[in-house]
Amino acid sequence: MTRKDRKRYGREFKLEAVRQVNESGKPVTEVARELGISVHLLYRWRDEVQRDAREPFPGKGHQGRAQEELEQLKRENARLREERDILKKAVAYFAKDSG
Repeated sequence: MTRKDRKRYGREFKLEAVRQVNESGKPVTEVARELGISVHLLYRWRDEVQRDAREPFPGKGHQGRAQEELEQLKRENARLREERDILKKAVAYFAKDSG
């Protein structure tokens, strides 16, 4: 099975599967069988939730792009503020000369 052939599960599905294990009292093997997933996969998801309870399953790639965009917007914002400040000074200078 190649990487492209592998089934991908969304964050919500993973969280729901782990919630079922934690709240139903059923063994991991039974929950995995009911959901049609590997027992080892469900154990891995459960461990991930225990390791990082605040933000489990952050995903890959999307955050990197979002971080890059945020940095770009911050740079653009700083440049625009500089331009605005220059224009304010120019307006004040020319207003003083004409008045």
